[in-house]
Amino acid sequence: MSSLAPDSREGPALEARALRKSFGGLVAMDNLSLEVASGEIHAVIGPNGAGKTTFLNLLSGMLKPDAGDIRLDGRDITRLSVPARVKQGLARSFQITSIFRDFTVLENVMLSVQSGQGHSFRFWSPAASDKGLSGPARELLQKVGLGDRVDVVAGNLAHGEQRQLEIAISLATNPSFLLLDEPMAGMGPEESQGMIVFLKALKGDYTMLLIEHDMDAVFALADRITVLVYGKAIATGTPDEIRGNAAVRAAYLGDDSSEGAA
Repeated sequence: MSSLAPDSREGPALEARALRKSFGGLVAMDNLSLEVASGEIHAVIGPNGAGKTTFLNLLSGMLKPDAGDIRLDGRDITRLSVPARVKQGLARSFQITSIFRDFTVLENVMLSVQSGQGHSFRFWSPAASDKGLSGPARELLQKVGLGDRVDVVAGNLAHGEQRQLEIAISLATNPSFLLLDEPMAGMGPEESQGMIVFLKALKGDYTMLLIEHDMDAVFALADRITVLVYGKAIATGTPDEIRGNAAVRAAYLGDDSSEGAA
């Protein structure tokens, strides 16, 4: 699969090599190798139980692999903790929105800016008046389209706006690489389209790995797509290549006659 990386001179932004992870007798990740090229949006799709969440948990550091390694910009991060990976430039958004619902939009991002600067959470002794926190937070909120919502309590935002806020919180850690876990989850068609536009606008600044069930969004956003089935990658290619792949169609339709879906 490495031959598909557009710039082999610089190497991939993220590389997973021969990752394995089992839970008791269940093999969740089966010798998976995958590369994400710098600047691309790489989508990972697959049926329920394919291993997508396990893969994200391995990349983000929430799980450690039984075998294999993970490299970010050429650096081995396989055994690093979640906070250490964040410091290396890796940020993750979650399938279930994780925000401080009783704080304002601005306060949510200011806390993340504060954390990214290496400070502990000094809940609002200096933060509310600290220009070093509020300035960067306002810039990020403007970037994600929430510049006019800074004083709104986060729990009062529409669902799509909460997902945008969560990504702003991730961006406040100054990442180079974003792991996006179903950013369209729970959205209606209009909100999903807004998120597609938003993520496209971020593309020039960040490399992204996207887990998503919304296939319209996947094909609209992804430069390349990897399909997982039972913890294995059965195909990697451009959206057009994946659309035309018989093994991929069999995986989603449950056609047992396909060798590639096994």
